[in-house]
Amino acid sequence: MTDRLMLLDSASLYFRAFYGVPDTVRAPDGTPVNAVRGFLDIITRLVTTYRPTHLVACWDDDWRPQWRVDLIPTYKTHRVAEVVAGGTDVEEVPDPLEVQVPVIREALGILGIRIVGAADHEADDVIGTLATTAAMSVDIVTGDRDLFQLVDDARDVRVVYTARGMSNLEVLTDAAVVAKYGVLPSQYADFATLRGDSSDGLPGVAGIGDKTAAGLLATYGDLAGIVEAAELGEGMAAGVRAKVLAGLPYLAVAPQVVAVVRDLPLDVPDPRLRPLDERAKTDAAALAERWALGAAMTRIIDTLDAV
Repeated sequence: MTDRLMLLDSASLYFRAFYGVPDTVRAPDGTPVNAVRGFLDIITRLVTTYRPTHLVACWDDDWRPQWRVDLIPTYKTHRVAEVVAGGTDVEEVPDPLEVQVPVIREALGILGIRIVGAADHEADDVIGTLATTAAMSVDIVTGDRDLFQLVDDARDVRVVYTARGMSNLEVLTDAAVVAKYGVLPSQYADFATLRGDSSDGLPGVAGIGDKTAAGLLATYGDLAGIVEAAELGEGMAAGVRAKVLAGLPYLAVAPQVVAVVRDLPLDVPDPRLRPLDERAKTDAAALAERWALGAAMTRIIDTLDAV
């Protein structure tokens, strides 16, 4: 079997699990475990469907890095629950989900699934680095459109997009990104910069939406080409030119926020999927009993046994 690396946008998936499984699913002590069960079942489904040989759960060690906020102060502002002076702001996470995250991490550890994060960076940056440096085919699993910039047919890097639900997964290749947005994956970060993204607190260039952004990129190739044309005043409609020029202060900093980092110095232990040994199965059974994970744990162990 050809080696294939699967990179999980972990927070994206455990949030989806939390909202997709009723919070009446609880451990004997009353702690909700819907996100834990749902997350394990998501991994089981993904491994069964796409047959990765290697798997990494990419983690937000810093979900809102200060260096991105310094560039765009509105970056993810609407998701801040508590501002921490000199530290990482606290993300708004429902209490019933927050208590489950340590259990998710413990379960992944027992299952031998590597968790990888990086100080001062988001999971997107970990994914960007691992996808760029991988010596094998890559599937990125996320509900975040920002990661479309990593799609690359030449290197067999795809995005398994979860926004429409786990029963309606969409595999994005170069052609799929072009069909959706009219831009190449290599242009997607510039496209997102221009049109903005309210879910990340990115304002975009006022008055430029998807259609105009795609048209500009088709004509000028990239953001640098668009800015140059606007500054020279050649070949660009006066109204669009005025919008681009008005947005120059934003365009000077936003690309650094939108582009995922691709060169982090990551130390990743061998992420190859393997069947659990007897000790790990004993630990998994104990964890499953403590948290009432039931069939979700059984299914993922059986799936790993079959890799």
